[in-house]
Amino acid sequence: MIQDILPHRFYNQYDPKREAEDDSIILCFDSGKILVKGETFPRYREFKQIEKETMIYLFSIDEDKQYFLLSDIETEIPEGYEFVELKKLRDIGFSENYHALAAYTGAHLANWYRDHKFCGRCGKLTFLSGKERAIQCECGNIIYPRIVPAVIVGVINRDKLLVTKYRTGFAHFALVAGFTEIGETLEETVAREVMEEAGIRVKNIRYYKSQPWGIVDDMLMGFFCEVDGNPEITMDAEELKIAEWRSREEIELQPSDYSLTNEMMKLFKEGKIL
Repeated sequence: MIQDILPHRFYNQYDPKREAEDDSIILCFDSGKILVKGETFPRYREFKQIEKETMIYLFSIDEDKQYFLLSDIETEIPEGYEFVELKKLRDIGFSENYHALAAYTGAHLANWYRDHKFCGRCGKLTFLSGKERAIQCECGNIIYPRIVPAVIVGVINRDKLLVTKYRTGFAHFALVAGFTEIGETLEETVAREVMEEAGIRVKNIRYYKSQPWGIVDDMLMGFFCEVDGNPEITMDAEELKIAEWRSREEIELQPSDYSLTNEMMKLFKEGKIL
């Protein structure tokens, strides 16, 4: 999955005093796109007349790869680089997972910084905390990065798995998925989403694994469960264009191994989940 980057290591400790160096990696986003040259991100030395103070330190991968956010998209773009849609990069894939983790985690943080330039309580201009990864306001409001809980559900009917395709957006096969509602447990989310998308009741809900998914600010949590009663599918045609039972041999995996969804489908396909 996207977070599986060994032998590399991800360090997300907040360090507001760290400044960009010539070899620092710069992440720059614009309307769902990221600045790249192939799968290479620009270095600080490639930009002209950009003050170090305008860069926000994000995180490091290993000790020698420091990532900074450049929010000023009006600056001159280094030669050879272009803005590419993050969704397109997901389909193309990176040669190493840590590049994808950096891109999508950086996008998560970039969206948070962008959306909280002004206080939602009093409307004043906010500023960055000097102690923790937070945005503050003079009125006392403290804003932390937004992490949205969501579930991925592998519904099993004997030797078949329920697979879906969204009506719009992601083009490949996936599993039932959805966001947790206010006042709802994760297990209740699983049961509700399966009922809403496929009209099926489930039982034996069991947790599998989690995954950060910065593309949409999520923390994904995977669950397997079994059909409880009638396996006939009543598909939500507004959200899905396909919802069907597929045997292990019939399951079509996604083109990259980034997602928790794909790993769960692969486990079932290989007979490792019964």
